[in-house]
Amino acid sequence: MSPTPTQPQLNLSQAPDYRETYANSVQVRVSVWDFQLVFGLASSESPDQVTIRNHQCIFLSPQQAKALWNVLGQNIGQYEQAFGTLNLEPKGQAFPQGPVN
Repeated sequence: MSPTPTQPQLNLSQAPDYRETYANSVQVRVSVWDFQLVFGLASSESPDQVTIRNHQCIFLSPQQAKALWNVLGQNIGQYEQAFGTLNLEPKGQAFPQGPVN
């Protein structure tokens, strides 16, 4: 039997250009080498038109994309246990008018 590997100590820090932003739109683009997550802000000036202003693109290796998928799945499951099921298409609600906050 091989000994159980120990986890390394993890040190987190923010780079000087670190920033936080809000996105209510995520587009996923895939190539053989990587996944691209394009984050943006969606708003609607009328019921039949939606504008998405993309503001950040993150490239991930396929392995890192799968790890992110696993972590998101675990966290969404915990969120739904605590707060109830998330509905992606709420019935009876139209896309809001004006900027989406």
